[in-house]
Amino acid sequence: MNVARLVKRAKKNNKEALMQLIMAERDAYYRLALTYMGNDHDAMDAMEDMIVAVYEKIDQLKKEEAFYSWSKTILANCCKGLLHKRNKVVLIDDWDRGHAHRNENEPIYTKDAPDTSKADPSPLSSLALLGARASIGGLAPADDPYRHSDQQMDINTMLLNLNEQQKEAIQLKYLHDLDYQMIADITHVSIGTVKSRIFQGLKKLREHFGGDVNE
Repeated sequence: MNVARLVKRAKKNNKEALMQLIMAERDAYYRLALTYMGNDHDAMDAMEDMIVAVYEKIDQLKKEEAFYSWSKTILANCCKGLLHKRNKVVLIDDWDRGHAHRNENEPIYTKDAPDTSKADPSPLSSLALLGARASIGGLAPADDPYRHSDQQMDINTMLLNLNEQQKEAIQLKYLHDLDYQMIADITHVSIGTVKSRIFQGLKKLREHFGGDVNE
């Protein structure tokens, strides 16, 4: 597959070329989204958001051969955006429960509550344009070993001993085989910081579970 040629076609609004690029790495996209989101439904939502973002911004990609590192960075950002929205909803729900017995005539002020009066069209409307829903619908096979293996559950349990930055860096490096530059792009830090997070995370794991530090 000639990635650069397909990207050039996608830049000319060729939706089939774009979907061919995405489907070629669908498993990697799905596993990356699942790492962040923790469940199939939210992982698929993040992938849908990524497809829309890639479709809208692909003309900004200067190096066609960098499509996959660029799009995976977008996917990670989509995941983080959805997680941020999820946390805000939880906070609002908690606030509502805490004020369930307020005076019904008392006005409610929620600074973070979304204004839906001018909401953008649903991403699904754009995805319908791409025909992506049907294409990526099979990305989460019921027998996906990544989700259900005992080894994966053991790894997740071990990573609970790390802070979020160390956990993210180690997952991206060793579960997704991303290079330091891509991890730096995804996490918005320097390569040196990425290496430090991985080193300190591995050190903490080996101090906890035994063994020497050998990155």
